[in-house]
Amino acid sequence: MNPRILVLIGTPLPDTLTHALAGAYARSAGASGAEVRVIDLAHDPVPEHPRTRDELRMPRTDADDPLDPQVASYIEDVRWADHIAVFYPQWWGTYPAAMKAFIDRVLLSGFAFRYRPAGKLWDRLLTGRTARIVMTMDSPRAWNAFVYRAAAETSLTRAILGYCGIRTRGVTRFAEVRHRTDDTRRGWVDQAARLGGLDGAAAVSADRRHARLGSSTGQGAGENAARTPVTTPERA
Repeated sequence: MNPRILVLIGTPLPDTLTHALAGAYARSAGASGAEVRVIDLAHDPVPEHPRTRDELRMPRTDADDPLDPQVASYIEDVRWADHIAVFYPQWWGTYPAAMKAFIDRVLLSGFAFRYRPAGKLWDRLLTGRTARIVMTMDSPRAWNAFVYRAAAETSLTRAILGYCGIRTRGVTRFAEVRHRTDDTRRGWVDQAARLGGLDGAAAVSADRRHARLGSSTGQGAGENAARTPVTTPERA
């Protein structure tokens, strides 16, 4: 089966290098046979910061507040996906607040993970999915590794994606953006396209998808809330 790929563009600023990278990835993945959806936080609504505990978990009873319709739509995108490609710029050593708000409001308790009734363990409800991380940064690689301790990548791969059962397939860092030439940046866009072709050609077995969908047992996401497949234009 052809993979279903969700591309998350985690910057609130439009027309960026991050968009050019994500656009090249999405087009190449689609050309390789994948179904592709794109969430672009520069254009799609950024979820509001949570104000109550109910906004951090799936509704459990009829007495609970229903999900915000936009959040429900984003949850359905994640549920739909076999593979999630996350593109973002490094801001203050991690990622923009818009992307953090998306994570807080979409990867909810009861959808992405669930605490067990007894003990300290939890169920990873998004098991079976994979992810790829692509980050741009002005920092040199060594600074990111030894001063920031790879905070952005580590928190995503371990504390967020891994916590929910999503296995990160690869992390790509494009460093010292401000000091790079246009030729170098075009080379990065070509590299992102190759990654998209690789992920788009990765077959997904019917058994794996069935098992994956069976693990996502949260309610209220709206099974028919499909997003229109997007071909993101390349942006400089």
